[in-house]
Amino acid sequence: MLKSFILSVAFLLAFACTASGETPLFADPFYYTAGGSPRSVFLTDFDGDGDADLAVANAWDDNVSILKNNGDGVFATAVNYAAGDCPVSVFASDLDGDGDADLAAVNLWDDNVSILKNNGDGTFAAAVNYATGVGPQSVFASDFDNDGDADLTVANGVSGDVSILENNGNGTFVPKVNYPAGDYPCSVFASDLDDDGDTDLAVANTASNNVSVLKNNGNGTFAPKVNYAAGDEPQSVFASDLDGDGDADLAVANNDSYDVSILKNNGDGTFVAAVTYAAGDSPRSVFAADLDRDGDFDLAVPSEYPASVSILTNNGDGTFAPEVDYAAGDSPYSVFASDLDGDEYADLAVGHVGSNKVSILFNLSGQTPVEYDPSAELPTGFALSQNHPNPFNPNTTFKISLLCRSHAQIEIFDIVGRKVKTLHEGELAAGTYTVTWDGRDDSDHPVASGVYLYRLKTDSFIESKKMVLVK
Repeated sequence: MLKSFILSVAFLLAFACTASGETPLFADPFYYTAGGSPRSVFLTDFDGDGDADLAVANAWDDNVSILKNNGDGVFATAVNYAAGDCPVSVFASDLDGDGDADLAAVNLWDDNVSILKNNGDGTFAAAVNYATGVGPQSVFASDFDNDGDADLTVANGVSGDVSILENNGNGTFVPKVNYPAGDYPCSVFASDLDDDGDTDLAVANTASNNVSVLKNNGNGTFAPKVNYAAGDEPQSVFASDLDGDGDADLAVANNDSYDVSILKNNGDGTFVAAVTYAAGDSPRSVFAADLDRDGDFDLAVPSEYPASVSILTNNGDGTFAPEVDYAAGDSPYSVFASDLDGDEYADLAVGHVGSNKVSILFNLSGQTPVEYDPSAELPTGFALSQNHPNPFNPNTTFKISLLCRSHAQIEIFDIVGRKVKTLHEGELAAGTYTVTWDGRDDSDHPVASGVYLYRLKTDSFIESKKMVLVK
């Protein structure tokens, strides 16, 4: 059985129901202030209200920011909690078994990991620290010893190993046990790679241009590493079933070769030679999620230069279409995908290491018959255009412009004011959209010839126009 993120990832990836197969479309980013140099982001429900909140590791400010979701993908002001010296990776999981998501953050200059327990409402107790190896770069939580609680693994760049810290069952941890990896391991991911029911490790080694696979012996100890070639300076590794055969493959972001390596699993935790796909300039991390809801896992890859997130859509067999890039602000470094606004499509949260910002890129793929126009300039106000063609039979289109993110209602009424069709009701990002009506009502029945009204309503704007259906 494939085990990816084991605890605290109800919001992680799988939004696979309807088939589209098209490249997902993302809106321009919304920015929120976190701390200095936000290097790592993680999304999960910290306050128990059913939506995904945001945790951010701020390397320059030695803290972790929590930004709570208001329920619609808009986030409250960050609340900061002290970690150690230079936290560079954060992971959330229920570490103490009380049903809420706690935090683990590794501190680069302290050679330790900070544990911040959730008080149950999305606020956190003071950090408790546990020693790791030298130069910790990445942390991941999973049940390695099969005792029902979440243990920790940490990739240590300077000491060239991974630390395993077993959980005592209450969110405290026994002293680390270290296992050799490659040269300067900077990312670790835990998943059942050999399909034996326990959680193995994949480690990206920046200085040796490879990935180490360490198989679990079944009790939380690990066999010696086996290395597989990746690209130049691999920065991040992610395990997911990319080719739909039921086992976990590997995606690796390679900073210096400007690409992503895909290593397909043979079914036993060994891997075929890497196949590479271009992915921006200096890709820093990789995240796999079903971004277009067609049942397979696509890739999101932030690249520090230029400032963009590359989307690589899965062809359904673990091969990928050419990248499509979206602007993402200054020095995007880490990315996490989850449905933030409740439309069942995975949005993106991005940490910008060269600033104090995180950005949110909303996935617009599920908003048909309302389609975002990425080529249009940012509107200077709210507007509703005249439909075209007019008269029409049976299809017509019109444009709406939103000055800012808004709760928008787009509805059709007959001439006496009875509602015929709701085309959209929900949050939309600022921008210009093309709206299509196919001449059908909410029951999907064709409507009669006549004069109809179409209306755009937001919290601060309302306008209606007439159109004529002639059959």
